[in-house]
Amino acid sequence: MIRLKTEKEIQLLAEGGRILADIMRASKKFAIVGANSDEVNTFFHNEILKAGCTPAFLNYRPHGAKRPFPATICVSVNHEIVHGIPNENPKIFQEGDVVTFDAGLIYQGLYLDHAWTYGIGTISKEARTLLQATEEALYIGIKQAKIGRQIGDISNVIEERAYKDDLFVVDGLSGHGVGYEIHEDPYVPNIGDPRTGERIEEGLVIAIEPMFALGASDILLDKDGQTYITADGSLSAQFEHTIAVTKSGPIILTK
Repeated sequence: MIRLKTEKEIQLLAEGGRILADIMRASKKFAIVGANSDEVNTFFHNEILKAGCTPAFLNYRPHGAKRPFPATICVSVNHEIVHGIPNENPKIFQEGDVVTFDAGLIYQGLYLDHAWTYGIGTISKEARTLLQATEEALYIGIKQAKIGRQIGDISNVIEERAYKDDLFVVDGLSGHGVGYEIHEDPYVPNIGDPRTGERIEEGLVIAIEPMFALGASDILLDKDGQTYITADGSLSAQFEHTIAVTKSGPIILTK
């Protein structure tokens, strides 16, 4: 069931979103050769607590998971698409890596979700295309989040942006509703037909998160039980904003 948010709740989500966006922006200093995933996780954890918020991912156990997530954020490197564990076997970032920081927090009882992918040092031309296309797809998708349109309108433009650069939409992973919980209805797929799916209404709050890969769309669950990876080992990227639908159009809450 889709649970629409009130104007007051959207105002609170915007406040929390600014906090998360500020932390994400500051975390870019770790997107360098020699930094490691555990120190990024520690940075986010401390900054979220310092802001008076609660980490949304720590100990979160989605349906079907064998264990709770053991960290404050997800750090996914290269062929890791989402849910990379940053603190159990920390990864040291290397020249040419593609690294995603995905974080969530709880502010005044409401949940925000935000992710960004960075290139480490000098990355390949193909990796630059991947990052540019995935980020553009995020903003193209956001523009479709208007009252009276449907979720499939968001999905379709994201899908078309991937195909424009011969990229692949990651299979089986999607955006989602957010606010009262970290994952709510509706699902917001990155592939679909226009004028299909749930109708978009005022008060809808969703996380739109395109995930593209250089190789095939197929994915696997890694042996850690949390991290989803590309089946062919190709690079992937993810960009995500939490947005709210209002009478005046979509508002990016994690801007």
